[in-house]
Amino acid sequence: MKYLDEYRDPALARQLLDELHRAATAPWQIMEVCGGQTHTLVRQGIDELLPAGIRMVHGPGCPVCVTPLETLDRAMAVAARPGVILTSFGDMLRVPGSSTDLLSLRARGADVRVVYTPMDAVRLAAELPDREVVFLAVGFETTAPANAMAVLHASRLGLANFSMLVSHVLVPPAMTALLESPDCEVQAFLAAGHVCAVMGWTEYEPIADRYRVPIVVTGFEPLDLLEGILMAVQQLERGRHTVENQYVRAVRRSGNTEAQNVLRRVFQVTDRSWRGIGTLPASGLELTEEFAEFDAARRYDVGGLRPEEHPECIAGAILTGAKLPTDCTAYGVRCTPRHPLGAPMVSAEGTCAAFHAAGRTRLARSPA
Repeated sequence: MKYLDEYRDPALARQLLDELHRAATAPWQIMEVCGGQTHTLVRQGIDELLPAGIRMVHGPGCPVCVTPLETLDRAMAVAARPGVILTSFGDMLRVPGSSTDLLSLRARGADVRVVYTPMDAVRLAAELPDREVVFLAVGFETTAPANAMAVLHASRLGLANFSMLVSHVLVPPAMTALLESPDCEVQAFLAAGHVCAVMGWTEYEPIADRYRVPIVVTGFEPLDLLEGILMAVQQLERGRHTVENQYVRAVRRSGNTEAQNVLRRVFQVTDRSWRGIGTLPASGLELTEEFAEFDAARRYDVGGLRPEEHPECIAGAILTGAKLPTDCTAYGVRCTPRHPLGAPMVSAEGTCAAFHAAGRTRLARSPA
């Protein structure tokens, strides 16, 4: 295939669906750990076209959604300080903190700016040496290399007025935590293709072996997902548990070793809090001591924070796949993309936002 529309070919999709119906003889539960994949599954109605026994479980794959509430509250406390310019990607400005969000804070006079890359924040710091520029760095292994490069560049330029509030999270520890939960019903995973393009899939192999779960590295288009689901089902039906790569056009087993080297130099593994889930050991990244001078969490003492989730928001249950957005009493009524109560309704990668955009007002298996 050469063109994007070829990955959305309805005839090929039908062939894959037919093969799925032939392959599946038992009920299986498969989790995707990528907000982009969730969005495609829901928008295209793929989850409703699968054989009746196959259920897609939407995991904690939205980087905006899993950013802990404490990080948002800290970012807003820093942004409220005189002389500070807080920068981040657009979605982060609308994520609710304990009492407000960054967009509302900007409306009240704080200097909060949207950037398209972390290098934009570095350039801003170079252009405005009398201002403190803070970049809110969130996301999985996908965005971490670019943020690491921004820190390296700021270090080479000697920018004492640049810092980064880091809240990076790692996928494998989250998968392990889910599998070790006593309530876990997940039997296979679709691994995010862009994460694996950076990290490869060697770190997934011990998980597949230890927990006896198939893991399929999968892309983001409808045919990618259908083929990834088919590969997972075929493994489950045959009693196999290995890592396979559906996303062969972009992912190698070793990943991008240069990007990994940059990550290891700038970041180190740490325990990390996940929004709605809690703290997971060795599940995040923080700046190493070599680059501690660029750590906004160390630079700005914002005092004791007491994060409080909205009492109606069930983000934790949504992010772990324990519940669907339609199980939430606030979904589509008091919680909408215009007025989100929780992070999963903000980003296009959030499960609640994906369901709302697709017009889902009932459980996926209910008749249309």
